[in-house]
Amino acid sequence: MTDMHDLTERNATFAADRYKTGLSINPSGNLMIVGCVDPRVDPAHVLGLGQGEAAVIRNVGGRITPATLSTMAMLRKVGLANPDGKQPGDWNLVILHHTDCGMTDLAAYPDLLAAYFEVAPDGLRNKSVSDPFGSVRVDVDVALREINRSAFLVSGLVYDVATGRVETVVAPTPPSAVP
Repeated sequence: MTDMHDLTERNATFAADRYKTGLSINPSGNLMIVGCVDPRVDPAHVLGLGQGEAAVIRNVGGRITPATLSTMAMLRKVGLANPDGKQPGDWNLVILHHTDCGMTDLAAYPDLLAAYFEVAPDGLRNKSVSDPFGSVRVDVDVALREINRSAFLVSGLVYDVATGRVETVVAPTPPSAVP
């Protein structure tokens, strides 16, 4: 079991050896990742990200839900309030789903999932809950409809928990002129 002593010792090592000072509140890589809370799928490790390189939102299934969209809108406001750290160029929104996701176990609980997605239970068939390749396509489509497309590249990846490799399911979709 990982206990508080373990965590504070690990933090001491981090602070002494790997902590980076002077990081901006804005990600240095103009990168936002939406991924799953599954401990096997930490986006920073899976994608080899450095400290401060990306904003990472994690939820059950790594899904684009109304709550995720609200979080993204709040993060945008934080970024706008801190323009000095903003990097030039487009932002990359990466939606990262994975194989063997616990979300598939929730298919037996349609009322719970419907509340999570804020849809009627019969709307779940459009969410591709049991297929990470289908679900990442669904969520890219939701993101493309719901976010400010003038400054985002949007892509979808699936991480294979058996091999450690990611597969591009939806290639980066260039920003559009939509305001």
